[in-house]
Amino acid sequence: MQQHVLSRIDEVSAAEWNALSGAQVPFLRHEFLAALEHQGCVGATSGWTPSHLTLHDTTGRLLAAMPLYRKLHSWGEFVFDFAWAQAYTRAGLTYYPKLVSGIPFTPATGPRLLVAAHADADRIRGELLKRALEFARQECLSSLHVLFPEETHTRLFEGQGLLLRRDCQFHWHNRDYRNFEHFLEHFTAEKRKKARRERRRLHESGVEFTTLAGGEIDRRLWQKIYGFHADTFLRHGHTPYLNLGFFLELAERLPESIVVQLALSESQPVAAAICFRSADTLYGRYWGTNVDFHSLHFEICYYQGIDYCIRNGLQRFEPGTQGEHKVSRGFEPAYTWSAHWIADPRFRHAIGEYLQREGAAVTQYAADVLEHVPYKEASPLRAVASA
Repeated sequence: MQQHVLSRIDEVSAAEWNALSGAQVPFLRHEFLAALEHQGCVGATSGWTPSHLTLHDTTGRLLAAMPLYRKLHSWGEFVFDFAWAQAYTRAGLTYYPKLVSGIPFTPATGPRLLVAAHADADRIRGELLKRALEFARQECLSSLHVLFPEETHTRLFEGQGLLLRRDCQFHWHNRDYRNFEHFLEHFTAEKRKKARRERRRLHESGVEFTTLAGGEIDRRLWQKIYGFHADTFLRHGHTPYLNLGFFLELAERLPESIVVQLALSESQPVAAAICFRSADTLYGRYWGTNVDFHSLHFEICYYQGIDYCIRNGLQRFEPGTQGEHKVSRGFEPAYTWSAHWIADPRFRHAIGEYLQREGAAVTQYAADVLEHVPYKEASPLRAVASA
């Protein structure tokens, strides 16, 4: 197999990349990764240098790919290793640059080892990971980090010497609900009453909601929606990772993958939640508002998304990281994973011991949270139940 390291994803065609298994997740599609590069969200001075690894057969056909970035910092990853970098510095070592396999600014689980339809796909995945590790060694990088991979591939990572790290998000699962009210019927009386009260407050305030696909939004409305999104970042003292050009390009190239929940007051947009969708999953990503209505955040970011999933037959809703307030609104703890190869054997040992302690704490935390889900009959998620 011939190996290439791409400094631009456009070095392979969208058709070739998107034909790989797993590339139907919106964040892994060629169009998404290309928009990040075209609009300067990665590359240049961003600290994210594209270094995508591809394997080809002797005829040049694309067999496998791994989205990779050479990183000069740890921002925008949502798997926090700042303490590791500080420990390296105190020891007189250099932690950056490092190598990261993941989707910039996107804490969503998905494939990281993409392969073509092939009878020997498992062997090709193993070879792809082996080549990534060799690349990290050849470039004298401190580490390789695989962020938010599918749990089914964790044994492969562990088998090649990567340390596994476990974290917890909160996901919603569709249990064949007929409509939103049927979903609420599965809540305890107290939690059902609270959810209805939150929704009623907005209705009484005259706030209305509409759902738009990316292709239904013109440039002027995108400017308004992006303004909501950017303001959320700025109010928390951060510069937005993504720019307006990214959303405009993506709305043109992947219109069916974008779902925007729009809130209107007196027929004017006052808030928006930007989501993405696959065939079976809705991913909540960004939101913002210029008003202060009680419970607006819960409605537009959670209830509207759940309602959309039920109406469209989607099976899962991943609203992003953190936020224990999601639990009382129907979201349940779910494990997420990352895998880490550390070049220095001393730090690899120390980090490995730390991850064992951290993993035990995460397991206990997920079990504790599960006691507070709002359902009358709790249905523990498989990952939590099997821990």
